[in-house]
Amino acid sequence: MDLNDLVAIDVHTHAEVSSKGHSSLDDDLHDASSAYFKVEGKRKPTLEETAAYYRERRMAAVIFTVDAESATGTAPVPNEEVAEAAAANADVLIPFASIDPFRGKAGVKQARRLVEEYGVKGFKFHPSIQGFFPNDRSVAYDLYEVIEETGTIALFHTGQTGIGAGVPGGGGIRLKYSNPLHVDDVAADFPHLKIILAHPSFPWQDEALAVATHKPGVHIDLSGWSPKYFPPQLVQYANTLLKDKVLFGSDFPVLTPDRWLADFDKLTIKEEVRPKILKENAARLLGLTKP
Repeated sequence: MDLNDLVAIDVHTHAEVSSKGHSSLDDDLHDASSAYFKVEGKRKPTLEETAAYYRERRMAAVIFTVDAESATGTAPVPNEEVAEAAAANADVLIPFASIDPFRGKAGVKQARRLVEEYGVKGFKFHPSIQGFFPNDRSVAYDLYEVIEETGTIALFHTGQTGIGAGVPGGGGIRLKYSNPLHVDDVAADFPHLKIILAHPSFPWQDEALAVATHKPGVHIDLSGWSPKYFPPQLVQYANTLLKDKVLFGSDFPVLTPDRWLADFDKLTIKEEVRPKILKENAARLLGLTKP
């Protein structure tokens, strides 16, 4: 990966379809989220198409599936397939994995194998869909131990999710699990764990800012929202106290980097902060540059 040639690193993209055409979302959730995000064009790019998309834009992308099989009954895109595609497109793709926290010891074993044998750099958790509180010691703490030990990253969905919006009952998805204050406990219990709070954490934006300013290992990605809708306090902190801890993320394919960056250009971000958000902070966190 040639960092000098990259214009940005997108730390939040989804692998939604496997090489066999299997989708990680059922049709109702998929269609509702497409409507919510006003998705235009093809919604389910293959991993190779995603690599080509980012290569054309001279961007790198962190890519992952979401494993919530216990809660949804739907199998994820295999983590191994995501990692193999990233290895084959190492100039633009950075592999994260996702493990259903209810897989127990088998999930812990899988996490270690994915790091050691497949080069996975982090793990995505989606508490609202997976149906767990991040600070429940009986569920995911063994996974966090492996992530901290291996120096990889834990990325947590926070706040309201477009997945389930518009479906009766929100598709059974409960927002309470994604309050970023639950992740504050994780950051306290695992002080060397590198953490990303994904998305502007509506309706808990202030909580997310408090956690990120208080816990050195906690970062915030800006995915899932167009920058024109960012809360003013998020913009203020991104420009000041958190200028080294805020990361560009799109939420591709539901929100494209093209759309995100066009709106980001109009945001009142200091010129010296823009390159930090777009590339430098992510490169440092991912270990692509020296600390």
